[in-house]
Amino acid sequence: MKNFIARTITGILFVAAVVVSFLDPVAMIALFCLVTGLTVWEFTGLVNRRDDVSVNRFISTVAGCYFFLAMAGYACGMTPPTVFVPYLVTILYLLVSELYAKQPDPIHDWAYTMMSQLYVVLPFSLLNILAFRVSAEGMTFTSVLPLSVFVFLWINDTGAYCCGSLLGRHKLFPRISPGKSWEGSVGGGVFVVAAAIGVWYLTEQYGINDLQLTMYEWIGLGLTVVVFGTWGDLVESLFKRTLGIKDSGSILPGHGGMLDRFDSSLLAIPAAVVYLFTLTLF
Repeated sequence: MKNFIARTITGILFVAAVVVSFLDPVAMIALFCLVTGLTVWEFTGLVNRRDDVSVNRFISTVAGCYFFLAMAGYACGMTPPTVFVPYLVTILYLLVSELYAKQPDPIHDWAYTMMSQLYVVLPFSLLNILAFRVSAEGMTFTSVLPLSVFVFLWINDTGAYCCGSLLGRHKLFPRISPGKSWEGSVGGGVFVVAAAIGVWYLTEQYGINDLQLTMYEWIGLGLTVVVFGTWGDLVESLFKRTLGIKDSGSILPGHGGMLDRFDSSLLAIPAAVVYLFTLTLF
């Protein structure tokens, strides 16, 4: 009961923080820069527990936060492409430094260092691509697309849990996540389709459908988030099983660590960006 209360309170505060942050561009950048740093710190701490692995946690975390801020500045038109140069120099340093570290297995250090940037930093940084638009009229900030991705993820999780608990019979990935079922996944997808139609209707009614997505395109975005969000959850489950841990951390009472809370979004955000860019090609 105590864990349920802690989980409920943490969940409410988490959702409130994310929703409120998308009401203001500075708040969004500040919150997700912090999230990026905490998640990289958590990830590098976990992999450093492995034998013969020694990733530079501090530099990896600072580099990740810098890349997020650089992407935010570039996406909103405030900084030139050269803003990424210090980040590239840092990555080069992390690679070259292994020459002098005399570690028994530098390949693992390189791999985990780059994974922290590709698996954690890049997805969070792509939120800026969803949130900012630059045109001849100037920069505009929209909370609809990035917030919709998180709303679809939350609805999918809730719908999958409810449908899986009531109807779940066929395991989705028993080797990695025994609790997930095909029935739950399909149920979550149905809930998200309904939510996507609702988002399309509301954005049309209030004139905030800035990309002019049709109802079917919103449904496509929702299903993209469902599929890749589910894979993101499974990827993090495989990561934890490989490390032999139950939770990635304890920073969020009742929910575990940052990776536990944002696992689905780490694949869903890049997939959403690719989906939306693909739509502009046709």
